[in-house]
Amino acid sequence: MQRILLGVNIDHVATLRQVRKTSYPEPLQAALLAEQAGADSITVHLREDRRHIQERDVTLLKEVMGIPLNLEMAVTDAMLAFAERLKPEYCCLVPEKREELTTEGGLDVSGRQAQVAHACQSLKAAGILVSLFVDPDAEQIAASREAGAAAVEIHTGRYADTGDDERGIELEKIIQAVRLAHDSGLRVNAGHGLNYRNVQTIAGIPELHELNIGHAIVARAVLCGMMQAVAEMKQLMNQARM
Repeated sequence: MQRILLGVNIDHVATLRQVRKTSYPEPLQAALLAEQAGADSITVHLREDRRHIQERDVTLLKEVMGIPLNLEMAVTDAMLAFAERLKPEYCCLVPEKREELTTEGGLDVSGRQAQVAHACQSLKAAGILVSLFVDPDAEQIAASREAGAAAVEIHTGRYADTGDDERGIELEKIIQAVRLAHDSGLRVNAGHGLNYRNVQTIAGIPELHELNIGHAIVARAVLCGMMQAVAEMKQLMNQARM
């Protein structure tokens, strides 16, 4: 079975820095350690309110990293202009609300078809591979393909957060969505809420290309260090593909 890739989201390294308005911890350093431990890409979300990652972080990462940078971003003119200047390898378009603690659901691609299609076209013209963060929903996957996205990232938050009685239902939704997207010619990633206890079930879905995981890895890194935290997650994911 083909190996699955790990994208490490380092947003919450920046959260620790911003909460005290210090110069540390340094997200770039965390990203370099993650790369050394086997991460396949680094993800950051440059939010409108700049609550964690800042423009200088994204710029430094693009200049220094030896693995691809995945920029999560809202579908706004300002973010499109920033991405087109920066030219990260990947952009993942996500919904964004100021009051949310973290991204709460998938992008409504079908309800914003023209706007999302324009963003996909603009980013593609800049040489950027575009992914759309969507719920495991057939309508949203079809709309993503029609909008011109190269990939989708399936939202796994409901699977991660639900109780044991309903987890199987949510897992089946994800499996079906992944297969549908793959059969539609899209690259298929997944993420949100994945941790060391639940990752293997998702990682074992054969059509998945990459998992993007942040909070669980950063939280583990506080106790054991970034390199060990990334290595442990990679090991679990690789075991799921054996």
